[in-house]
Amino acid sequence: MKKTLALILAALMLLSVVPAMAEDVENPYEEYGVEIQRDENGNVIDLGGMEIIVADWWSSDWHDSEPETASAEATYDYRTWLEETYNFTIRTLAVPTWSSSPEDFQALATGNGDDSKNYIWVLRPGVQLAPFQTGLYYDLSTLDCLDFTEEKWNPTTASLFTKDGDVYAMRAMAAEPRKGIFFNKRLLKEANIEPDSIYDMQKDGTWTWEAFEELCEKLTKDTDNDGVTDKYAMMSFSPHLIQAAVTSNGVGFVMKDENGKYYNAAETDAFLEAANWIVEMIEKYEMPAPEGAEWNYCYTAFINGEVALSCHEEYAAGQDYADMEDEIGFVMFPKGPRAETYLFNPQDNIYVIPANYDADRAWKIAFAYNLFTDPTPGYGDTDDWKLDYKGKNYSDERAIDETLAMMREPEHQLVWYSDMVTGYDLGNDYIYGVYGRTDTPAARAEAMRNTWQSYIDVANGDAVAPTEAPAEEAPAE
Repeated sequence: MKKTLALILAALMLLSVVPAMAEDVENPYEEYGVEIQRDENGNVIDLGGMEIIVADWWSSDWHDSEPETASAEATYDYRTWLEETYNFTIRTLAVPTWSSSPEDFQALATGNGDDSKNYIWVLRPGVQLAPFQTGLYYDLSTLDCLDFTEEKWNPTTASLFTKDGDVYAMRAMAAEPRKGIFFNKRLLKEANIEPDSIYDMQKDGTWTWEAFEELCEKLTKDTDNDGVTDKYAMMSFSPHLIQAAVTSNGVGFVMKDENGKYYNAAETDAFLEAANWIVEMIEKYEMPAPEGAEWNYCYTAFINGEVALSCHEEYAAGQDYADMEDEIGFVMFPKGPRAETYLFNPQDNIYVIPANYDADRAWKIAFAYNLFTDPTPGYGDTDDWKLDYKGKNYSDERAIDETLAMMREPEHQLVWYSDMVTGYDLGNDYIYGVYGRTDTPAARAEAMRNTWQSYIDVANGDAVAPTEAPAEEAPAE
């Protein structure tokens, strides 16, 4: 009896100890495979009431939002449960302005900014390289709470900001749609072209350079039979058109080899094929700008119905082309002969942690953000992303359901690395001369070869940045 009583007392003591070590936490998401994360002692991880701010230039706090759909409401409830379970708060706030964000991050990451708050900072394309090269991004690969093989992490961001196997930036969302072809439905119908036929070609894989050229030929006319073309198919901003064309053939100005080294791809067969093709298309089918016109007359020409086609960034549907009277559609740039599918070059905002945070602080921030960006249990695959595009000037659902849906998929995204090499000015160095036909693509690439290679050598760590840029070579005869 004494032995039995002793065993009972021991069991009761054990039961009284276990809850203190690994307390029971209500988990309404267990049926979806969500597990409570605990420390090495079996206790639920406690972030000590830490407040984390995702600092961008457009957001209001998600806590104050009114969910519009069932999935959005479920996400709100899930994030609230995460905050309560792990004792933290994460806010999305417009801390800097669009223009001040780079300087504000520089101050923060060098210890000259507000160190009282815990930030995940958002940086836009065009300002991401300098802080990366100067070591201001925390090495996220050292934080074991992050697993960048998970599907939610954008692979383009990881590819751009991986150095020697270490990852310095993240993006837990799909890439933003970028360059494609807008088309004016009224003008197509007037030329006896069914607008949906372009979507149909895109859908069945026949929307190619050849199909695009056939379309342009039908839309380019001499309406008064005087031997001079007076109706052109298209007009576009030159960097949009040339960059979209080379991307569609599976190449960019700077690419990365199997050893992780950058290289100049502007003289490869795929690049020259695309550049020569688009120059020929410009000569045949692009409307010349009127004398004295502003640089952005290409947008005016499309808005006014002077041309039926425009290569532009997707955002034009809600900005440049938002108030058009004519109905418009949007497809990806046609597929080049060396590409297996439709391609565009994503250029996205990235999310970083300041490098001057200590390891414990960085880990806690990353732990909370990782949970915050997880798919909502039971709602892992929704169409809520489409709500951001419904208010734009799309006159049909196919632009969103087909074109934009494709652009969200990694298989349609081609990573360029020229933004990761200091010194590149593609417009002044290459695009404007080629677009204006003052130089051939091959001659311009040859002229820039040594200059670009010097920049690439520095980016690869094979050379020290010169105090002055190398002199530009004369174009080849």
